[in-house]
Amino acid sequence: MTQPQPSQSTPAYQEDRPFVGSRLRQLRKERDISQARLAQTLGLSASYINQIEHDSRPLTLSVLTKITDAFGVDATFFAREDSTRLLAEVQDVVLDKEICPTPVDLTELAELVRNHPTLARAMVDMHSRYRNVSDKLSLATEERIQGSAVLSITPRGELFGRASGPEAFSMPHEEVRDYFYARQNYVDILDVQAERLSEHIGIAKLQIPFTEQIIVDRLKKSHNITVTYSRDLGDTQHQFIPERRELFVSAKMRPGQIAFRLASELAHLEAGDTITSLVELGHFTSQASRTLATRGLASYWAAALLLPYRTFHASAEESRYDLEFLMREYGVGYETVCHRLSTLQRPSLRGIPWTFVRVDRAGNMSKRQSASGLHLSNSGGTCPLWNVYETFSYPGKIMRQMAQMPDGRTYLWIARTVNHHRAAWGQPGKMFAIGLGCEMRHAERTVYSDGLNIHDASAATPIGSGCRLCPRDRCPQRAFPPIHRAVEIDAHRSAVTPY
Repeated sequence: MTQPQPSQSTPAYQEDRPFVGSRLRQLRKERDISQARLAQTLGLSASYINQIEHDSRPLTLSVLTKITDAFGVDATFFAREDSTRLLAEVQDVVLDKEICPTPVDLTELAELVRNHPTLARAMVDMHSRYRNVSDKLSLATEERIQGSAVLSITPRGELFGRASGPEAFSMPHEEVRDYFYARQNYVDILDVQAERLSEHIGIAKLQIPFTEQIIVDRLKKSHNITVTYSRDLGDTQHQFIPERRELFVSAKMRPGQIAFRLASELAHLEAGDTITSLVELGHFTSQASRTLATRGLASYWAAALLLPYRTFHASAEESRYDLEFLMREYGVGYETVCHRLSTLQRPSLRGIPWTFVRVDRAGNMSKRQSASGLHLSNSGGTCPLWNVYETFSYPGKIMRQMAQMPDGRTYLWIARTVNHHRAAWGQPGKMFAIGLGCEMRHAERTVYSDGLNIHDASAATPIGSGCRLCPRDRCPQRAFPPIHRAVEIDAHRSAVTPY
């Protein structure tokens, strides 16, 4: 006999019911479980499960607990995308033992994020500022000891002194990253403006050499700017000299790179006022952050000009997100294609919500944008089992991986190395790995799911967001003990896992 059904008056865990229904269906399909079998497992009626999946009935807290226990996932799986990310960020805060020595239950955190999102966001922001101030103070103390600076710190975390000035201690790239992160890496007003101009001047889906000439003509005819190609700019890729109305571009770059640099400078001329307004709305804390944000938004506009939204979205969908096809079709590099794909989140015409990352051999993550709910921690580095690191052993080869996060979500990751500008023989170049990941429920829309058993979660590699935050036991790659539990070490016993 089934148990009595939960009352509809019980507070629902998630207000965005359609997202809950699709999540539950995803879980069932991934595990190959019918509605009837799931209902029997949970002690509920099949009709009740059907109502939840079709969003005609809310998911109550008691049913949520049963489902998470049955499937081995946590409550974050059923949070909406934005809430999921915010919940993960709040979890990072409470796992910081310096400010929160007492463990906090994940269910309580989920309640906080759902009912008081503004307060939760304030917690995350305060923690970020605290960490920034703490790092500044540590560095200032070290420099005082070395006798190289006399510094003081204000209650607001502003650091002054002779060392390098307060700008040297700020993290403008983190502020700008969070700016795009909060907008799911999509800026509608810039995207639409760039697309309209692309159509107006005839760029849409042209090969890069023709696109480059169109932009050069636009700069000359509409803005009286002359483009000069030079091989003597050193490591400078482009430089605009306003008083001479001359834009210098390195002739050592590839055609796609040249077109992008020209477009990024055109952005300041065509969309300068819009970019300025967007920067002001960002409430950045330093001039360095504002300048970096201005450059980031100009680059966003440039990508939207060269790869106009509707045209590029159609190509991506028709090719099933074949990255090499898109590179050939538009004549741009691998990183440019991947980054543009991560921005296809126009409300009326969404693409796959991708997470885009760029890392080096040492694990430094120099770019990180996400249109999904995936949260990549700021603490403790990333996971060595992640395929982005394996690509360094196979330069230029696209590699794929089914990876499962500790919360039970499974992702498809596509990764490949890219080489950046090398000026000449003997001069060091740069190599990065570019990772592009999406939740497994979107995988069938891509060519990279072909031949994979995407419905078998057991085939996925278990990875985490970093050793310090990863709860997985018995991981042979663990470099540090998890910060949310006590370390147990037996002096008379050894194992593959050091902690």
